[in-house]
Amino acid sequence: MDLEQRIRRLEDRNAISDLVVSYFLASDDDDSDGVAASFTPDATFSSSGVLNATGRDAIVEFIKTARSYMGLTVHTPHYVQCRFESDDRATGLVGAHLELVLGGTSIVGAVRYVDSYVRDGEVWRFASRDMRTVHIAPWDEVGTAFASTTPVRWPGGEAAASDFPRKS
Repeated sequence: MDLEQRIRRLEDRNAISDLVVSYFLASDDDDSDGVAASFTPDATFSSSGVLNATGRDAIVEFIKTARSYMGLTVHTPHYVQCRFESDDRATGLVGAHLELVLGGTSIVGAVRYVDSYVRDGEVWRFASRDMRTVHIAPWDEVGTAFASTTPVRWPGGEAAASDFPRKS
C-alpha cells in the first residue's frame, strides 16, 4: 500500500470504531434513529448465532422490543479488531462489557460482537452483527458464574456455556 492508502485504512479503522461507539450510545439512549443509521438496509442482527432480525427496520424493532424489558443499560467497548476484505468491506470482532437491568435484576457480563461492515458512500455501516456472550450473570452471581463451565446466566434462563469456551 502506498502512503495515501495506508492513511485511508487508518481513517477507515477510526470510522468503524466510531460506528461501534455510536451504535452502543444509540442503543443505551433508546435512540432508534441512531440505531437505524448504524445498519445497511439489508443488514442482519443475531444473538449467539441465532438470527433475530433481517433488515434495518426489523433490527430497530428488535432492539426497541428488547429494550422495553430493560432498565438502564451501559455498553462499554474495549477493543475493535478489523480485517479489511477490500476498500469497502471489513469484518470485525468487538469486545465489550454490558451492565443492564433486565426484568428488575441488575446484571453484568462480557460479550463479543462478530461484525461485518460495508462502506456506504463515505460512511461505514454494519452489514451484520452477532452478539455472542462470554459471560453474564446477576451481580451477586458473577464470581460463581464466571468460575464455572456455565457462565452465561441470563435472568429467567438456564445456565449455559460461553459462546467462547476455553480451548482444552
